[in-house]
Amino acid sequence: MSASIVLSALTVSTPDGRPLLSDVNLSFGAERTGLVGRNGVGKSTLLALIAGQRMPQSGAVSVSGSVGMLSQSVQAPPRNTAVIDLFGARQALAVLARAERGEASLEELADADWTLEARIASATGNTGLEVPLETPLANLSGGQATRARLAALLFAEPDVLLLDEPTNNLDREGREAVIRMLAEWRGAAIVVSHDRELLETVDAVVELTALGANRYGGNWSRYRERKAIELAAARRDLADAEQRVADIERKTQETAERKARKDGAGQRKRAKGDMPRILAGARKDRSQDSGGEAARLAERRHAQALDAATTARQRIEVLHPFSVRLAATGLPAGRAVLGLDAVSAGHAPDRPVLRELSFTITGPERVAVTGPNGSGKTTLLKLVAGQLRPLAGSMRVVPDFAMFDQAVSLLDASASILDNFRRINPDADANACRAALARFMFRADAALQQVSSLSGGQLLRAGLACVLGGPRPPSLLILDEPTNHLDIESIEAVEAGLFAYDGALLVVSHDETFLEAIGISRRLELGG
Repeated sequence: MSASIVLSALTVSTPDGRPLLSDVNLSFGAERTGLVGRNGVGKSTLLALIAGQRMPQSGAVSVSGSVGMLSQSVQAPPRNTAVIDLFGARQALAVLARAERGEASLEELADADWTLEARIASATGNTGLEVPLETPLANLSGGQATRARLAALLFAEPDVLLLDEPTNNLDREGREAVIRMLAEWRGAAIVVSHDRELLETVDAVVELTALGANRYGGNWSRYRERKAIELAAARRDLADAEQRVADIERKTQETAERKARKDGAGQRKRAKGDMPRILAGARKDRSQDSGGEAARLAERRHAQALDAATTARQRIEVLHPFSVRLAATGLPAGRAVLGLDAVSAGHAPDRPVLRELSFTITGPERVAVTGPNGSGKTTLLKLVAGQLRPLAGSMRVVPDFAMFDQAVSLLDASASILDNFRRINPDADANACRAALARFMFRADAALQQVSSLSGGQLLRAGLACVLGGPRPPSLLILDEPTNHLDIESIEAVEAGLFAYDGALLVVSHDETFLEAIGISRRLELGG
């Protein structure tokens, strides 16, 4: 069945009444569409509406064809639920097993699905799932669970595929499997993702912003090209609008000054008695009337010009990419910032995750730690950060380093961003604190936000602001999957901050686009 999805005048609010989607009109056909936008703008809500899991306040959702959805958050499965139960094929496979043993009845043989095993194998192969079908779901890693659920979706062969951040928690191999699967998908698919490599495989991009929904034909690169053109146009519109405001204010001032001079001359004539009283009064009334009308007209024009400038400025704020300048670390090219010599590490002395690992980072090198899930990447970062002691071997690390785990725990969640900055940079004065935070888009009252109230993207940006925005950034930054669960705008802000940093980096990430953007110069492959 050919799939089609039509959203008509869709309006949705959050439980506390905040508008989320307002009068959205969109249609989707048998193509792959990437759905992008800031976290909290309503992307997951839109998928839930299409899947029938949620109802709008107003408007309509029309879907033709069957729908399969991969959600970000999933309830814990019942105990003893295995991978095969996701496919709903336990009894059918049991029939095939009895048939192989010659124990199946004639009725069972007549109803047996002889293609079942091959179709399940095809679905698991397409997602790179390599575990026995009887494996309990509770025993799977996050990445394995995602692959299993995605394989079950493919097995069901829906007309419409809805995927909400399908590459989260996946290692490099898993991401490549999902990217390959979507590239080969020929039905309708709507994908919410911050994975720009995955978005290169789509046919169109729909962007949700506070200003509404916009559709762009083509993949991620085409979308970015169009956004760059829109940004240039928005900047021209803003410059024109600001010029109109300035012109109107200048003309208003000139008109007021001319009127003041004219009124002053009239008052002097009346004072000398050169003008009959009746004529003087009439001229005064006309002057007041014309002056009042001119003032009202000027006020309307000024208000219209300000509105146009505000609208143009909002477009700039939506479109404008983040950039930042940072103080230099002063790290010389020949200085060793990290050295491991035959280090073994892990939580169990008899089963080390890392065995006799040796490597060095010298100067402002940027090293990516890669490898499959479970290969010891996070163990290595904890070891370098001093959160874990080596079981064997020796290690040296510069004292001025900063560790960014996924919770950005270097920040005090109960304090404001500004208070955290002062704690981390005790020598910075009040003006320097404010200026540094403003460079990371925490201006005025935004710097007073409590850290516990921040979104994931704001949290990481606040951490970078507090650590990199000071007068002397650390020589080494350590980051553990910094782009997980961030929207693309937040990722690009992090990329801009790290690109401007001139110290050494040790980064665990499966996001190849991110690694390329921050200028990774070397890789350390674990588990190979």
